[in-house]
Amino acid sequence: MADKEKPYKVYRGGRVKGPVRGAPVARERADGGKGSDGDGYRGTYAEPVRKRRRWRRGIALFVLLLLLLIVVWGVLGFLAFRNGVKEANSRLDGEATRALSPSEGSILSIPSTILLIGSDAGPGRGRSRKGLSDSLMLVRSDPDEHRMSLLSIPRDLRVPIADHGEDKINAAYPLGGAALTLKTVQSLTGLPINHVVIVDFQRFGEVIDALGGVTINVKKPILSKFDCPYGTPARCQRWKGWRFSRGVQEMDGRRALTYSRVRKNLLDPQSSDLTRIANQQQVVQAIGSKATSFGTFLRLPLIGDDLARPLTTDLSAGELMQLAWVKRRAAADPVRCRLGGSLSSDGSYILAEDTGDVILMFTGKTAAQPPRPGSELFGPGCFVGQSAK
Repeated sequence: MADKEKPYKVYRGGRVKGPVRGAPVARERADGGKGSDGDGYRGTYAEPVRKRRRWRRGIALFVLLLLLLIVVWGVLGFLAFRNGVKEANSRLDGEATRALSPSEGSILSIPSTILLIGSDAGPGRGRSRKGLSDSLMLVRSDPDEHRMSLLSIPRDLRVPIADHGEDKINAAYPLGGAALTLKTVQSLTGLPINHVVIVDFQRFGEVIDALGGVTINVKKPILSKFDCPYGTPARCQRWKGWRFSRGVQEMDGRRALTYSRVRKNLLDPQSSDLTRIANQQQVVQAIGSKATSFGTFLRLPLIGDDLARPLTTDLSAGELMQLAWVKRRAAADPVRCRLGGSLSSDGSYILAEDTGDVILMFTGKTAAQPPRPGSELFGPGCFVGQSAK
């Protein structure tokens, strides 16, 4: 058989020394791309596996460093914010702390009610304070329902004040500070109040400026004369007043504070304390949205202590962060409620009989309903996704 022709051909080839290559990738030969026959043949060689691994490792390292930077930046922001909040905690007197109803869990797990007190003279104690509470608002967070609610209380609402008889509710602050205001509001609404935040209106604009301003949708053009910014009576006499055009606009701290205090609009004869309450709720909502934004997180190490400077509160930095998280997860439009009543001859309001219905709406036990149309009362009720004006 050796000298006979075999029915098959035997091919013999050698193995090129070196590592076995992976998937073929077009690559020019070392001889300039020309084979032995000079036909310009370009051979194929494998892309090194280790090169692909280097790319993957580089990407993984970049992601790891980015995550580390975010964590470090977040920690720095929290520390700066915590320093400011500690100072805000130290400004709250013990009597006000004792007037609060203790919480049975964290803000992330159970509903919490917070009283916002806007003071035109800063926080203080007892009768020595001359400033009134220019604004009173309850804020309720309900994490399970992803719900935030605001309840405004007219500052001229006439109510019983413990040991002082009947008076306008804004008199409770100069008479007995935050503690007496807390007791009066709890007695009025029947709601346990878990936390308190006192805002010094003299420095309120600093918070908004630190946030970079807020966005407000002004429903109607406004012209109002109060708190003249000039130092002489003659100049104030010539001053035409604060003006706000209609539409969405950015406001700095001073403009937003002025907008929240407008009570009488010279361009709208029907304007009243209703206007001021609606404006305040707009500003509070805008601050909440800006404070919980990603942009604020990026700037937190730089502005953290500034955010708490005008505040006096029992809330810790961690609890404020929890509240911000509940706000971020809640519906875009909070439930905006107000108490109401009839106007008396001295300019105060007599509480409406259906106040209990508004409290049920505020706490989410019944559906939100706007004030009855055509009512002569300073109509109590709640709004969702619409203006309270």
